[in-house]
Parts: sequence; C-alpha cells; structure tokens
Amino acid sequence: TGQYSNQNGQRQLLEGIDPNATFFSELLQQNGYETGLVGKWHLMCEPKGFGWYHVLDDQGKYYNPTFCSTGHFGEYKQETGYATELITKHALEFLNNRDKSKPFCLMVHHKAPHRNWVPSSKFMNKYSDVEFPMPATFWDDYATRGSAAHIQKMNIAHAMEMIQDLKVPELLDTTDVRSVASYNALMGEIGRMNQEQRTIYDRYYMPRNKKFLDAKLEGKELIKWKYQTYIRDYMAVIASVDESVGQLLDYLEKNGLDKNTIIVYTSDQGFYMGEHGWFDKRWMYEESFRTPMIVSYPKLFPKGTTNDDFVLNIDLAPTFLELAGLPIPADIQGKSFLPLFAKKAKPIRNQIFYHYYENGEHAVSPHFGVRTDRYKLIRYYKRVNTWELFDLKTDPKELNNVYGKKEYLKITKQLEALLLKEIRDKQDDLAERVFFNKEFPVK
Repeated sequence: TGQYSNQNGQRQLLEGIDPNATFFSELLQQNGYETGLVGKWHLMCEPKGFGWYHVLDDQGKYYNPTFCSTGHFGEYKQETGYATELITKHALEFLNNRDKSKPFCLMVHHKAPHRNWVPSSKFMNKYSDVEFPMPATFWDDYATRGSAAHIQKMNIAHAMEMIQDLKVPELLDTTDVRSVASYNALMGEIGRMNQEQRTIYDRYYMPRNKKFLDAKLEGKELIKWKYQTYIRDYMAVIASVDESVGQLLDYLEKNGLDKNTIIVYTSDQGFYMGEHGWFDKRWMYEESFRTPMIVSYPKLFPKGTTNDDFVLNIDLAPTFLELAGLPIPADIQGKSFLPLFAKKAKPIRNQIFYHYYENGEHAVSPHFGVRTDRYKLIRYYKRVNTWELFDLKTDPKELNNVYGKKEYLKITKQLEALLLKEIRDKQDDLAERVFFNKEFPVK
C-alpha cells in the first residue's frame, strides 16, 4: 500500500489489512503488467492485483508445504519438496508461462529464514564444522537500558527452545507443559517429512544430538553451543535462498531480461544473530530496525553504487510506480527513492518514524520512536512505560541509554518535538495519546 500500518489497518498480525486499500500491484495490473506472487502472503485477504498467485498457508512449513492458487484462495494443497525450492520452481513457471508481450512484476516471498530454521536436505550439514564468531555484544547485560530490555524473552541463553529451535527432541519432558509445546512445534515441521527426507534429517541431527548430550555442557559452554547451533541452521536455511536468487538471476540473463528488469532483494525486517544475546526481531534497536535492500537496474543504478540515506519499505510502492511511468496516488505515504540517484541527490527524508504495536510475542513491549542521522528516541508502553535515548555517533551499538542525562536534555526536547511532529504527520492517534501520557503514563 505504501502506507504506514495505522493507515492500512495491518497494525498487528491478526488485525487484517484494509481490504479497500489500493495495492501497487493493482495499479500495475490495470496498466498492462503481468503480475505474479509466490510464497508467503501472510495477510488476511486474497492477494489483490495479481493475475497469478501461488501462496503458502500462513507462514508455511519448510517441508512438504501447502499452497493455494489463483482463483482458489484458501483451498490449500500439499506439495512434496522443500519450501524454498518449491517457491523458486513456481516463480520460474510464472516467468515461463507469462504473456511475453507484456511487462511483468513478480514478487517472490520466501518462508526462509523464519523460525524453526529447518535446512534443505542438500544443505543440512553445510556449516556443521564452521565456528562462527560471536557478536561483540553477545554478553550484553542491558545495564543502562530501561526495563523493556530486561523483561524480553528472546535471548539465546534462556528463551531459545532446546527442542523446537535447536532440534533436540531427546530432552522431551512429558510432565512439563513448555517442553511438550516445544516438542509439538518441532514435530509440526519434521513430522510432515516423507521417509527419504526424514532419513537425511536423522542422519545429521541424531549423531549431533548424541555428541551434545554426552558432553553435558553447562553455563557459558552450553550457551555458546546454542549460539553456534542456531547460526549453523540459520545459515544453512539461507543457503537455499542464495541458490534460489541465483536461479532467478540466471533465468533473466538467459532470456535477455537482465538489463531491463528491476531486481529488489529485501526482507520484512532485520534479525538478531546473537547481538545483545538475542534472536528474533521487533525492536527499534539497529539490528532489527535496519532492513537489507539491494537494487539492481543497470540502466539507472551503476554497479557498486551505495547510498546511506533513509529509505523505508513503504517507499517501494511509489518507486515502482514511478519507474513504470504511473502516477503515485495521494494516499501513499512513502516516497519514491529515485531522486537519491540523481547527480545532485538530496535525501527524501531526514528522520524515520517507527511504531511496533504487538503486545505478546517474546515479551517485547510495544514502542514507537524517531531516528535521525545521529540520535534515536524511543517510548515504550503497555508492558513497561519508559523512554530511551541513544547517541549513535558515540554509541553505535546502543549500549548506553542517555535519556534524562543533563548533557542531553536540550537534544531530548528537540527530538520529542520532532517525534510529535512525525506522530501527527502519520495521524497515529494511539502514539499521540501515549506521548502525552493519556494512556500508559510514565510514572
């Protein structure tokens, strides 16, 4: 939609996007584009603006997932194979079967690398002997942070599940509810494997688990094992995504489309790979706040070009529309980032507004804030009610919360005024009420 969550209605996972909102895919389709979507959809409505779609059920499963197809939304059928490979296969089917006289837009949404990080059979042991470096902030104690960082349940040491996440079902305790739930979550993934897939899985994980159990690790050694095991599985899952991207790029090159196709490689959010001792996402801290994006379009962006200006995911829709030569609707809040590649480029924005609304997963408190080139001001509410301020120039890893310190009072006032302006510009009524302590006041 090119809109913020409070405008398009999708503030929380189960809230549901406004079915009357215009998707940029609709505008492309109405103007002669062949449009396709494959993989994760994860919205509570039928894909709009796509002449063809083949989407997963919810997040999808890694092995033998279920998909529904164009005209049969909600009628899911199971397919044999690995999700990343199946998504790529169907993407190539769209490219081969499209009306080649028309321009096209294809969105390829991988399930990977979503939790539970179950690798493809071909990459399962790819990193089994690799010792990954631990992040500098892995043993962070959150000493200066507010209470939000202390009550979270996403640290690798204590919140990462030995059974579900690290795949050690031998630790099942049938008398413990959490243990049973963790076991059931793992079985929800590997229990759907066929005999051949399960044989390969067991061939890798069973000896690994025996070695681990025999070692009887404790304390920091156990935590280090959890980290290495998590990263090895995560990277093995990513190996399939790398392969998929390569196959799609090969198709474009072989069919003479690589010079006139805009390729955008991005993600739905950043993710913790052990920084601050965490896994998962959600926070306004840099590791989860920053989202990867690589754009290839040789006609406009010379190879190796980089730009450090602020770009948001809501900027993709207006950028695509401008590139297609179409007008940008007035209700789109994002901005085309094409001006960033002009000879005399100017930033399209000087600050970023963020609002995370959920109040459940991993005990991450809802929060909103503003980030400038140097500072980040965050207001937490519901679970905890507090503020944080970081000086990213002197503290790029955000270890030192300086909110309330005398030397930062002037900049704090300036940032609060900027945050309020952003809130009102985005018409975020909830954030405005919280800002003025009318809901969840700071005591």
